[in-house]
Amino acid sequence: MDTSIANKTFNNALPNPENFMGFLRQIERKWQKKWEEARIFETNPYSNKPKYFITVAYPYPNSPQHIGHGRTYTLADVHARYMRMQGYNVLLPMAFHYTGTPVLAMSKRLAANDEDLIDTFMRIYKVPEKRLKDFHDPLNMARYFHEEIKAGMKEIGYSIDWRREFTTIDPQYNRFIEWQFEKLRQKGYISQGSHPVGWCPNEGNPVGQHDTRGDVEPEIGELTLIKFQYNEWILPAATLRPETVFGVTNVWLNPKVKYVKAKVDNEQWIISKEGVEKLRYLNRKVEVIETFNGSQLIGKHIKNPVTNREILILPAEFVDPKSATGVVMSVPGHAPYDYVALENLGKAETQLKEFGLTPEIVAAIKPISMIAVSEYGEFPAGDVVQKMGIVSQLDPKLEDATKEVYRHEFHTGKMKTNTGKYAGFAVAEAKDKVKEDLIEENKAESMYELMNKPVFCRCGTECIVKIFKDQWFIDYGKPQWKKLAHKQLDKMRIFPEELRAEFNYVIDWLHEKACARKSGLGTKLPWDPEWKIEALSDSVIYMAYYTTVLSLREHGIRPEQLTDAVLDYIFLGVGDTSEVAEKAGLEPSVLEQMHEEFSYFYPLDSRHSGRDLVPNHLTFMIFNHIAIFPEELWPRQIAVNGSVLMEGQKMSKSYGNIIPLREAIEMFGADPLRLAVLATAELLQDADFSPTLAKSMRDRLERLHRFAVETTQMKASETAEAPVLTATDRWMLSRLQYHIRRATEAMDKLAVRKAIHSALYELEQDFQWYLRRIAEERKSLKGKAAIAKVFSEVLDAKVRMLAPVTPHICEEIWEKMGREGFVSLAAWPKPDEAKVDFSAEENETLIQNMLEDTLNIFKATSITPKKICYYTAASWKWKVYLKALKKSVSDKIIQSELITELMRDAEMKKAAKHVAKFASQIIDEVNRMPSEKKRRQLKIGIMDENETLKEAEAFFKREFNAEICVYNEEDPDCHDPKKRAQLARPYRPAIYIE
Repeated sequence: MDTSIANKTFNNALPNPENFMGFLRQIERKWQKKWEEARIFETNPYSNKPKYFITVAYPYPNSPQHIGHGRTYTLADVHARYMRMQGYNVLLPMAFHYTGTPVLAMSKRLAANDEDLIDTFMRIYKVPEKRLKDFHDPLNMARYFHEEIKAGMKEIGYSIDWRREFTTIDPQYNRFIEWQFEKLRQKGYISQGSHPVGWCPNEGNPVGQHDTRGDVEPEIGELTLIKFQYNEWILPAATLRPETVFGVTNVWLNPKVKYVKAKVDNEQWIISKEGVEKLRYLNRKVEVIETFNGSQLIGKHIKNPVTNREILILPAEFVDPKSATGVVMSVPGHAPYDYVALENLGKAETQLKEFGLTPEIVAAIKPISMIAVSEYGEFPAGDVVQKMGIVSQLDPKLEDATKEVYRHEFHTGKMKTNTGKYAGFAVAEAKDKVKEDLIEENKAESMYELMNKPVFCRCGTECIVKIFKDQWFIDYGKPQWKKLAHKQLDKMRIFPEELRAEFNYVIDWLHEKACARKSGLGTKLPWDPEWKIEALSDSVIYMAYYTTVLSLREHGIRPEQLTDAVLDYIFLGVGDTSEVAEKAGLEPSVLEQMHEEFSYFYPLDSRHSGRDLVPNHLTFMIFNHIAIFPEELWPRQIAVNGSVLMEGQKMSKSYGNIIPLREAIEMFGADPLRLAVLATAELLQDADFSPTLAKSMRDRLERLHRFAVETTQMKASETAEAPVLTATDRWMLSRLQYHIRRATEAMDKLAVRKAIHSALYELEQDFQWYLRRIAEERKSLKGKAAIAKVFSEVLDAKVRMLAPVTPHICEEIWEKMGREGFVSLAAWPKPDEAKVDFSAEENETLIQNMLEDTLNIFKATSITPKKICYYTAASWKWKVYLKALKKSVSDKIIQSELITELMRDAEMKKAAKHVAKFASQIIDEVNRMPSEKKRRQLKIGIMDENETLKEAEAFFKREFNAEICVYNEEDPDCHDPKKRAQLARPYRPAIYIE
């Protein structure tokens, strides 16, 4: 409710607006303490309620969480709180991921006195300088930030069962992970061999997403190196499109970088200096013979090994010597970048002269058409470049142009006759066939490269691809495993649904994944302890461990007691209880208890995460559950959200816009912060946070609190008067049921933004209208009991609907309302169908429409009204309108059929001309009307618009400061000097102003 409407007599009960922030912080501490003392979020099995198990990615304790992290974890908490209010026994646990390189890399950088990192820790993370030396030990750093993150999670109000907290280096957890890997190995999912991996040359370890700066997953692609011939030397040009070799017109080299002549295995190659180490990491034997400037080869002729055409080497500073071999083939007919580069080079006379070339020589190089595509002419690259208006190699639209050409060529392109035996092949087929043949004929080879380079290790080194010998891998490429993963994905709920295609794509392209490394914290590989299991492999079934960690602690179970047989029994129900327990030195009842706890909570009901984990962790979770657990225990749901921007920019230390979570809570308050990260974007969209937004959310919560104080004091001063509801009261209560329904539907789909908008914005709009309509009644205290009832019901529903999102302020209001217990444990509101009043809603919509239409006339005519006349439709118009509605429910109305049917009515027949004219006017409107609205209006039937508008006369008079007259167009004493009454229609009375 707007503060201007609040009754001034209640002001003394409200916190001073300037102190509302202090009030929020006070009630946050109050309710967090009460929750903890009452242990309301400690979840035990065997409840009479159905269980609901939610997890969210456990964090790396290598820095404090910031506002961006807050979105993912707050969404999970809102989901948990909502399901709790829906009657479920909800478990939301938390742990900390010490494993892998994130903590280790940070610790090493601090030990090396990395000035940027030291500045970040002190200035942004507010770590005391004297603590930094302690962080040279990675465990000290992890423990520090572990407590920092945990404190932030408590301060923002997450409903976590902290009894189940653990770290991934706990000895008992290590045994659990060893058991997981033994199971994977026994089933043939783990192998040792040589495979390409993302690699940090400095650390000497494979790298995955969680080992890189910015959590970037190294994407490894296989390029084809086509061997162009220069005398006895080979220039291997890297390409993703070997089928386009028939269209090569020249080769590009960078004249300003160093190239080498080298013996590569048994051949003589010319490659960039940077390419030497790349090839060596791919297990090629490379011996450098000579280093020279690329400019020395510009203007030389080389031979296309496939077409045997002589082509030129041309200069191109855009050639990246760090990309593959530093040799690039040019296909201007089908590659927009090459088309534009040739066009630009032909105009660079000064540059060409430096290499003994002329514009005429370049102009003589013509594109070669070798793929037919129906969407384009001879040269698709040229067509797209001209269509997009691209004239420079620096134009970012070139990337889109390249994707467009490739998409059309790959899906619909056919190889032309100048491609020899490949003529008529689809491009998708020719691509693999050409590559296969060229490799077999020794005219090409394969090379692995990072497709999303540059990718940097957390130590700061640029990553490369390495063929790693004797590396341990999880083989996600196994066809049967993929088939089961697709099957499970089909059964799962994915929020938002549009991500299902992305999951399917990831399942298809996943292959061998390095699962161990030789440095960092973590669990040792049980059969090869020199290796430690890496961070994206020990975090895929840990949800199961949450279910038993409490019992492990309660009974003091040691790691060595968690034998494979014990873990088989707990998680798979395999083995004889007494026999397994006796061998492990456990009580059979304890073993049985742990199995029952696991069986109660599993399967996992919902997994929350950011979108960046779709290509790895979330998909790995599906695969690993399939490998280890029976089908009935596979996960049921995944919810994925986008990231958080800071005032339109990506959060980054370089932008100086990172705000640690605890600092943000101190600045804005927990509830305003929760609202701010959730209210502006749907699940997959990026939320745009700003301090201004957070403050506006705080203002909204202040208005909510003021409304609550007014409502509770209104309730306290109630008399014994029985509430007699007016049409306006009934309208408000009916609209309330609509908003409850809308918010519930949204929350069921995890569309939290929509739920917030229903409960906080749309309901508020209706309530503000209600206040406007009852202004006179409130002044006179007429209908006080009814108004108090409406206020009370609106507040009750609003507080319940906002409780998952803003739990602290809602608990405070709940207490003020005199309710027992916690709103966190109260029932979510349910729409009361008995209070749904379509007639009241249509009546109020009519009044709103008349207000808007009248104001629009004032605006258009600049008239100052003295008298306003409203004319409602004649009864025969209502009959025609309802007949048209009824006919249109099943099919579109045809005018002739409608009129024929109407003429069967004797009354209609008398006014045939008017009836036909009116019917023709409403047909389009009725045909376009949503079916739900049709059914609703048919249910209401003829609406007494005269009565509705007359009841609102006082309201209109107050709004317009004019005399109000209401007539039916058939009234004999109707004041209608301009003949406007005849324009009246059902639901659209006519208006005359004088």
